[in-house]
Amino acid sequence: MTFLQPFILWGLPLVLLPVIIHLINRLRHRPQPWAAMRFLVSATRASTSHAKLRQFLILLFRVLAVLTLLLFLARPLAGGWMGWMLSPAPDVVVILLDRSASMETKIAPNTTKREQAIQLISQAGKQYEGATHFVLIDSALRMPQELPNAGRLSDFPTAQPTDTTADIPAMLQAALNYLVENHAGSAELWIASDLQRSNWQVDDARFKGVLSQLSALPQKIRVRLLALTQEPQLNAAVSVHELARQKRGDKGDLQFTLDLQRNRATAEKFPMAVTLDGSQSQLELTMDSQSMRWRHKLETSNKGTGWGSFELPADANNHDNPAYFVYGAEVSTRATVVVSDKESGKFLRLAAGIGAKNPKETVRLILTNDLSSLSLGEDSLLIWQSALPSGSVAEAVQQFVQEGGAAIFFPPGEADTQQFEGFSWGATQSADTEKVFSVAHWDQEQGPLAKTDEGASLPLPQTEFRRRQVFSGPKNILASFEDGVPFLTRQTLGRGEIYFCASLPEKRWSSLGDGPVLVPMIQRLLQSGSKRLQQVASVSVGELSAVDAQKQWVSVDSSTNKNIRLRTGVYRSGERLVAVNRSSAEDEPEVLDVNEAKTLFGAMSFQLLQDRQQRTDALQGEVWRFFLFGMLALLIGESILILPAKASSSGPETLKGKLSPQLQPK
Repeated sequence: MTFLQPFILWGLPLVLLPVIIHLINRLRHRPQPWAAMRFLVSATRASTSHAKLRQFLILLFRVLAVLTLLLFLARPLAGGWMGWMLSPAPDVVVILLDRSASMETKIAPNTTKREQAIQLISQAGKQYEGATHFVLIDSALRMPQELPNAGRLSDFPTAQPTDTTADIPAMLQAALNYLVENHAGSAELWIASDLQRSNWQVDDARFKGVLSQLSALPQKIRVRLLALTQEPQLNAAVSVHELARQKRGDKGDLQFTLDLQRNRATAEKFPMAVTLDGSQSQLELTMDSQSMRWRHKLETSNKGTGWGSFELPADANNHDNPAYFVYGAEVSTRATVVVSDKESGKFLRLAAGIGAKNPKETVRLILTNDLSSLSLGEDSLLIWQSALPSGSVAEAVQQFVQEGGAAIFFPPGEADTQQFEGFSWGATQSADTEKVFSVAHWDQEQGPLAKTDEGASLPLPQTEFRRRQVFSGPKNILASFEDGVPFLTRQTLGRGEIYFCASLPEKRWSSLGDGPVLVPMIQRLLQSGSKRLQQVASVSVGELSAVDAQKQWVSVDSSTNKNIRLRTGVYRSGERLVAVNRSSAEDEPEVLDVNEAKTLFGAMSFQLLQDRQQRTDALQGEVWRFFLFGMLALLIGESILILPAKASSSGPETLKGKLSPQLQPK
């Protein structure tokens, strides 16, 4: 047993206070011999042993009452699941098991957080077998499954490891639905989680909503949270942030942007295994900080589809070591430019047609006056410089982006109340005659404004902006002016992306038309949108569409048969190739504070249990109520013992008969 307030245990000598007070009281009343009382003493000698026993019990109860008070104030934590056994068995126990990728972090040489949680829950379940109905809701499928034997939880398929991410609000909602639909009686929710903040989504409105509904249920609901928040040993993670394919003569380059993270900063070099179309190689990397965005290039002569991976050596969590990628066959990129200003359209068309054999065929220019319908069947990029689309045209643009295309919107020149995906155009602003707007901050590691292959930055600071148009909407800012106004933003929609740019490439607006910034920006967007035309895709675990999930998928990277909905890897279905990686949310290091976790459940009956020592008997729960009730029981017992004895039914005559003749009253 351990304690949350162990310093209070320094007061344990206080348990001797009742004994000391008793001894002091005995010293205050010293006996004085009196010959006339020797007959009374002999008359009551028969009850002396009973009085001593009574006094001993009173003293014992007082000592134990002080002891339980001190233990209560020290907030004891009971190990060996004593905290669970002290509570009555509920009618239903709903186990919410987090089996996301982060739960595969090792907290012992051969034990992961998920395995530790299963061991502890199985032990607790044995205490309630025969009296409680157990239901499992896992983080991957979120489908309630009745457990015939909670003690063998590790044998169930829905308790096995996955590479998915957890959605705690959705799991709580599934538990609520089960309790309501099955008219459950008293219930407990046993939540096993590593408290990864990205999984708990505490700022999501769903979280507060489902907790309020649980609190409103007529039956008693108790929440027990098993927090597995131990700091792991050295662990690193890798993910593919961006992949672009560029043609170079008869060969081609695959240009990668990788994100590397470590839970501890170290300057030691570490190897990375690289696989490309079955060929393996190895690199050596050095990280001076805990995170790094790394750009790398691989050369390939394969003109068709292919796949590969980057993999770190084994560490505390092997599930975040590999990152998979696929690339498609070379496709001809096409763009459609929709403009209301012919001057701007000229620059945009030129920028999109650079490098094309026949720019007039690969880049279409459409004036909004001639736009009755929009067909983007073979396009990879849509450039829009006009009032935002609406009606059937807006639906066509949305479908185009969701399929993987890229769309960039330039200012129409006038305020526009029409909205598209939450964006709308505001007022146009002009710079002072003696000063121009300039871009001061932009993302140089990824996106359309990233550095060149040679590591040179785009000349954004030297680009002059005389006019700009403010826009409102989701602010995933890639570049901003000196005063913080966004210049370029990005929003993901389905497999594709939407960009908004605050200025135009014509002399009245800016010097973008000179080309050093506009051309690479547009060309990169063309490459980004080309994935819409390829038979390859990259998705996160669990993000495959319902239609695609029903198809027959075969693992390419491994001979082991894997479930595409639960495990990372490269999968093939017919001609289609898909790279499945864990969600970026699983790499976020921020963990929910245990005290914050307590407050989330408000007035609900809640108990926090923490596995502190990585042993099956180390799960700790507060049992101060046990000592509080024990102290009250001891005080009640002591008060009963000190009550005065009932008056004897015998009167003076009885006593008179027992006295000797010499003491008989006359």
